[in-house]
Amino acid sequence: MVDRQQLHALAGAAQRTDGVAPLSEQSLLAPRDPVERVEGGVLVAYATPGDGTGELVVAPGARRRGLGRGLLEELLTRTDRVWAHGDLPAAQALAQARGLVRGRVLHQLGRRAAEPLPAPTWPAGVEVRTFVPGRDEDAWLAVNARAFAHHPEQGRWTADDLAAREGEAWFDPAGFFLAVRDGQVVGFHWTKIEAGVGEVYVVGVDPGAGGGGLGRALTIRGLEHLAGQVEQVLLYVDEDNPRALGMYERLGFTRRTADVTYVLEGEAQPPTTASRSPVTR
Repeated sequence: MVDRQQLHALAGAAQRTDGVAPLSEQSLLAPRDPVERVEGGVLVAYATPGDGTGELVVAPGARRRGLGRGLLEELLTRTDRVWAHGDLPAAQALAQARGLVRGRVLHQLGRRAAEPLPAPTWPAGVEVRTFVPGRDEDAWLAVNARAFAHHPEQGRWTADDLAAREGEAWFDPAGFFLAVRDGQVVGFHWTKIEAGVGEVYVVGVDPGAGGGGLGRALTIRGLEHLAGQVEQVLLYVDEDNPRALGMYERLGFTRRTADVTYVLEGEAQPPTTASRSPVTR
């Protein structure tokens, strides 16, 4: 059983040293098949195969002793790909020494929240309201699954995954917008505020209701909500989604950092069509 307090402490220490979070939200909320190294009762290294893409972290004071190499070898018995959040030089060197090659690239984009925004233009028949806990979970999960059917993490969300986020201190239904047409949820923009920073947490549109600029309008609506509460807004988007990248850049977002998966050479990457990896960040 993972000691959640120690896991958060380890991740926090690494983030303070490296300037980037070493583990995804999913790995912190629901660790799966973890590999741990404990010294003197303290967790000093941790790895998990996650939802098919592994993650690992070593405490700053325990590095350069081979712990990272050992954890990577254990991960590669369970998965053929591993995240390098921030794509830091040490992670690049470790991956290259093991013969891994760059695969999926997930960009972090940011903008000043106070920058002007265009007015949203809504498709005919669409109304927008906020998420109602205890009522909208099933409808949201169904649309999320369809919107991200080919995404390696987001499309697999379950009721437990959603409930875990609803239980987090940052969860605020006032920032969770649903687009509704004829009584059916056809799109959403879930925003997040944590540690004083806003996030386009996830934007999705039902494939059967696409077109008409619904995704762009939902993005703007969420940014309007965040504008009066934070100074900076972040989001994550896959490099192989140029349409979403272009839309966000036209709304004033610029590229900041990148998370990269390193894969065994010759292994194919699954297709990705999402505007975010969230659950993976």
